[in-house]
Amino acid sequence: MSKASFLPTRLYGVLGWPLAQSLSPLLHNCGFQTLGIPSVYLRWEVPPQKLPAFVDSVRLLPISGCSITIPHKVSIMPLLDRIDETARLAGAVNTLFWEGETLCGSNTDVAGFLAPLEGMELTDAPILLLGAGGAARAIAAGLRLRGCRTVHVCTPSDTSHLPLAEEFGLTPLRWEQRYSMAARLVINATPLGMRGKHEDESPYDFSRAPCPNGLAYDIVYNPLETRFLREARAAGRQCVSGKEMFYAQGDAQFRLWTGQPLPPAAQEALNNALGCTPGTQA
Repeated sequence: MSKASFLPTRLYGVLGWPLAQSLSPLLHNCGFQTLGIPSVYLRWEVPPQKLPAFVDSVRLLPISGCSITIPHKVSIMPLLDRIDETARLAGAVNTLFWEGETLCGSNTDVAGFLAPLEGMELTDAPILLLGAGGAARAIAAGLRLRGCRTVHVCTPSDTSHLPLAEEFGLTPLRWEQRYSMAARLVINATPLGMRGKHEDESPYDFSRAPCPNGLAYDIVYNPLETRFLREARAAGRQCVSGKEMFYAQGDAQFRLWTGQPLPPAAQEALNNALGCTPGTQA
């Protein structure tokens, strides 16, 4: 379909506050245009106090689907008609979709997080989760679905992770104790390393890690190579970047909305935007 004849008839978008760094429009618009699906995906920056009015507009327009990001993943839940099991387990929604006239919420972050770990034996692996926000909830839900038995969690505040630990049966640690366990999988679910004021920071010093090998997983995808991953790789760890989770959760959203997977061109567009090439180990 040529650009001249591409006239969108369905409206999708990402909802958050703020949204300056989101690459979701690039991903989904590339998918729509490559597959000839007459749809467009926009950015909607909505402050928390205007969230109920926005959900009303989703119903009235109607908006066909929506990605949900910080700070709305939890607060949007009571405004919907139905929450699926994945969102209920995670306690957060990152995707809106319609079933007939029913406005539903799902959480594709869970599938997105698990996708790069497929085939890895994690049941008895010691795991350290750094962070306790909305994404950390999806990670905790994913680890529960995988049957992981030894998961520790901590946050710099030494308190914000306690409800998450209690809800998901994780072992809480004080921040200063994060080097006390030999974690085979260390997951960064904090904002540290994200492009902006925290870009030069990392929540974990791999030179102090009691386990010399294993896997480092950073859910931050912009920049692609965070300090956390750079130092983990230098220490000899295998690394998974947030790009893998981001693409997989976006693919799961696209399938919910269209019944089709994102085309390879969307992966290529994301790689180009992040300055890497297809097949790059991130």
